[in-house]
Amino acid sequence: MAEEYRALYPLKYYRDHISQDFRTDGRQFLDFRPILINTRSISTADGSAIVKIGKTTIVCGVKAELCKPKPHTSDEGFLVSNLELPPSCSSKFRSGPPSNQVQVFRKLIADIIESSRCINLKELCILKGKLAWCLYVDFICLDYDGCVVDACLIALSACLKTVTLPYVDYDPALDIKQVNLEHRIPIKVYCSLVATTFAIYDDKIILVDPTIEEEDLGTGTVTIVVKEDELCCVHKPGGTPLSEEDLLELIEKSKKRGGSVRELINAAVKNST
Repeated sequence: MAEEYRALYPLKYYRDHISQDFRTDGRQFLDFRPILINTRSISTADGSAIVKIGKTTIVCGVKAELCKPKPHTSDEGFLVSNLELPPSCSSKFRSGPPSNQVQVFRKLIADIIESSRCINLKELCILKGKLAWCLYVDFICLDYDGCVVDACLIALSACLKTVTLPYVDYDPALDIKQVNLEHRIPIKVYCSLVATTFAIYDDKIILVDPTIEEEDLGTGTVTIVVKEDELCCVHKPGGTPLSEEDLLELIEKSKKRGGSVRELINAAVKNST
């Protein structure tokens, strides 16, 4: 009966729970779901990680390829990210061209990676103007239950810490490349990115780490990204506005959570060696 009531009157169902100061999954308004991190799960990738936030599950893999640098950034390599949200992860998504929501997620993740400078692209260059590494970062969502950007950035931070690149001996005169797959070198990661999403409910109640239903039924969301102890990005795609006081409070909560998540990331990477 409860599930039928939830399906027929989802908004009233949620309001009934929130009026009792708890959410439909039993959490308090400011409670996070558990996070699970596993690294080096994909043997065919140069680095990989799987992250679960509640039911939301993201697989992140990095594949490195040799390429020629662009003329205007001749001393830099590349980091190219892509996110796939197949219909199997949620009924919200369909086969075919990516929806507007998927494109927003992709652009947001790419912008955060670029602005954070979590790796130095110059360190991916082997010979200026001639040869560099291109890191393809692929995110695949296996189960979508909200906070997909949060899960992607945690997976990215864990994944990059496992990436190793083979040693390359390059003769520019003859344009001959010799790749030593047995001699691999880890890349240097300068910061870990942790995103925290908040949903605004009925224009006044703030829920941390919302599920997909809470995101859909809320009157707005905000995602705050921190790198180490610094603010990296605030993404507020419309909806109910936040006061400066509320925003500063959410930033502090995000920074506090960032420290515990970074400990999880480091522990997962260490345990997989």
